[in-house]
Amino acid sequence: MLAAIARSASNNRSWWSPGQAVVRAAASSGGPRPPYTTLAVSQPQQFVTHVELHRPEKLNAMSRAFWREMVELFSELAGNPDCRVVVFSGAGKMFTAGIDLMDMASDVLQPVGEDTARISWNLRKKIAEYQETFSVIERCPKPVVVAVHGACIGGGVDLITACDIRLCTQDAWFQVKVSRCRRGGFMGGASRNARGRRCLVNELALTARKMFADEAASSGLVSRVFADKEAMMAGAMELAGEIAGRSPVGVQGTKVNLLYSRDHSVAEGLDYMASWNMSMLQTEDLMKSAQAALEKKSPKTVAFSKL
Repeated sequence: MLAAIARSASNNRSWWSPGQAVVRAAASSGGPRPPYTTLAVSQPQQFVTHVELHRPEKLNAMSRAFWREMVELFSELAGNPDCRVVVFSGAGKMFTAGIDLMDMASDVLQPVGEDTARISWNLRKKIAEYQETFSVIERCPKPVVVAVHGACIGGGVDLITACDIRLCTQDAWFQVKVSRCRRGGFMGGASRNARGRRCLVNELALTARKMFADEAASSGLVSRVFADKEAMMAGAMELAGEIAGRSPVGVQGTKVNLLYSRDHSVAEGLDYMASWNMSMLQTEDLMKSAQAALEKKSPKTVAFSKL
């Protein structure tokens, strides 16, 4: 499906403009299409995939289908040569209300098993499945730009911390809700976002207070704040277009090395980067990029091979 969309976008590049891309991206394709029921997928620009959390009637609450479909989609995008960058957003009046507890109650509150050990084993397995939903975003070699408007609650915070670049609107607010729900956060957001901000993460997790856009920007949770959703989506698509226009070898390699360096010592990160680059620098993309720079041309004018 994505390949067909990409071919269509490529054949019609002459009519594309940033403003038109925003309109198409914001509307997606009218809603989810098979095989997805909670996600709307479109390709508003060449090599840019727009994924929209699409349950506006339920405030984009994360149902059991969502957890499965996210893994399926991002596993596919990871190896899709027609996708070089992903923009993730939410439909309707807010980004997400978090976990759909009514839909998931049987999984989390009533785990199966004949005794404590078996119940615990099955619950641990289920929690690991939920964690995989966001880990698959992080592992996807394609950069993910998330655009948040309105509320981003609970599991939504876990989702965005797995993304590479985070944007939001001025009316956006974020709430962890761990202590309020009397449960430990098990999706991994606190683990991903705590490094260097432990004090703030502790406060947000223990108080369940709201963090608004300005504080989110000053603390580094988001990199840019926009006046409204339309402006944010325009910014997200422009940013995605810049990334998609660069060497996919360089972009994907950069994401892999950034994640490795985050979780390892400086020495280990340097060693890994040396081993990575001894093969990845042997790409024609390097010469093409250097030639474009010498001729003062934009990287977007370079035709990089698919990866």
